[in-house]
Amino acid sequence: MENKLRILLAEDDELLRNLIKGELEEEGYLITACSDGHEAIDIFDKNKFDLCLLDIMMPVKDGFAVAKKIRQQSDIIPIIFISTKALIEDKIEGYNRGADDYIVKPFNMRELLMKMEVFLRRTKKLFSEEKSVLHFGKFEFSPKDLRLVGPEGETKLKQKESDLLQFLSTHPNQILKREEILLAVWGKDDYFLGRSMDVFMSKLRKYLKPDAQVILETIHGLGYRFTIPT
Repeated sequence: MENKLRILLAEDDELLRNLIKGELEEEGYLITACSDGHEAIDIFDKNKFDLCLLDIMMPVKDGFAVAKKIRQQSDIIPIIFISTKALIEDKIEGYNRGADDYIVKPFNMRELLMKMEVFLRRTKKLFSEEKSVLHFGKFEFSPKDLRLVGPEGETKLKQKESDLLQFLSTHPNQILKREEILLAVWGKDDYFLGRSMDVFMSKLRKYLKPDAQVILETIHGLGYRFTIPT
């Protein structure tokens, strides 16, 4: 695999976690593994992944809580739940909580790999179309690495900051309506997400301040405009 696909694996059973990690690494995937939901959320917030494998029953925070956090940031990243619960009601709950698929322990690794490949094929086109590096003003921005480099050095972005800046920088010098941004970046438009967006916009404005020609402007009653030198 030329560019290794990145997988987040959250599983509290150490033996099973190491088994899955080893098998997937043999297949060429880049695996970040953790043992509880809180750690999984922290890792996801600081990195970019192509697919997430989540055990449901984990300490601190369960797989449902992790999936909720992921879905707040992305409706695109595939989530596969791993669980000992095999009843149809359990699977339905898993799908309702944001899963794209659900696999019951014990399972055959070939089955898991096939499920993963199905979802990764669906998203491959989207991810491959992302530009690896974007330039505007005095900044160099790498959405893939969550990295913004400017006149005063490098800033490591959170996942949502990166997603938002990527959308803005690929739609420069035009008024973007609030609902348009929310739908594109969060996947839905509601009041509370709108408040969250405003906070992220303030953070981005702070990061971009070193270049006076790059302006993130609030258009009252409408939305935002990301102005860059042409």
